[in-house]
Amino acid sequence: MSQVRRQIARPRPSWGWQDDAACRGEDLVLFFGPDGERQPERDIRERKAKAICAQCPVRAECLDYALSRPEKYGTWGGLNEDERASERRRRMRRAASAGISAVA
Repeated sequence: MSQVRRQIARPRPSWGWQDDAACRGEDLVLFFGPDGERQPERDIRERKAKAICAQCPVRAECLDYALSRPEKYGTWGGLNEDERASERRRRMRRAASAGISAVA
């Protein structure tokens, strides 16, 4: 008897929130950075991206999307890669202590 591997079904994302995003129309390099970017330039770029995110009406939806995928690169919902990893761990700990499924 052969075993069939089943992938965990993730809900299809709703992209409607992106229509209201403050970053809509901005240069993607601001949020994802160019190859070979040095740390001082990255810090400046991330501050600019986060300033846009701070004013965004769909920041929470953006962050929830990035955490549920997980998006590995860029600034999403006002958090960079390292900050999202920390937030993901925090949410998983909180969910585990509450006995519910993680991240979402």
